[in-house]
Amino acid sequence: MNSATPFASVRLFTTGVYGKTAEQFFDPLIVNHIDTFCDIRRRRGLRGPLYAFANSQRLQAKLSSLGITYHHFLDLAPSDGIRMAQSIHDESAGVGKRSRIQLSEEFTRLYTEECLAHFNSTEFMRRLGPDSHNVVLFCVEAEPAACHRSLVADRLSRELTIPVINL
Repeated sequence: MNSATPFASVRLFTTGVYGKTAEQFFDPLIVNHIDTFCDIRRRRGLRGPLYAFANSQRLQAKLSSLGITYHHFLDLAPSDGIRMAQSIHDESAGVGKRSRIQLSEEFTRLYTEECLAHFNSTEFMRRLGPDSHNVVLFCVEAEPAACHRSLVADRLSRELTIPVINL
């Protein structure tokens, strides 16, 4: 990492929730000293009791108890239209949402046009504040390449020379 960059002390992580217990979800945040949690979901709730710990209010309460700052970035959440394009692709490929291993080209194109076209990596990091050193991008998918968080992480990594670690 180039120490001359303003974000040389930042480590960027990504995480999902599917396939994890609450302990498997929160322990890596603690072990990696996450101080800033960026929720980039459109809908911040999950159905059923299995992932209730990742519903917005419970999640924020737990993160607060761990001393982790929570941010929600609706502008980085894919629109319903983008999500529908991925759903159509998944259905035609016979792939379930939770078993998908990568995003479709159409999703990537639409997400780049709608969400990342005006995304400013430096401004995003500045919005997190000067005390943000171990930052995690969060959405639900287990596989990073199957989630838009990988597109945001790739952009930040490329433009700010920040390494990305998938939890």
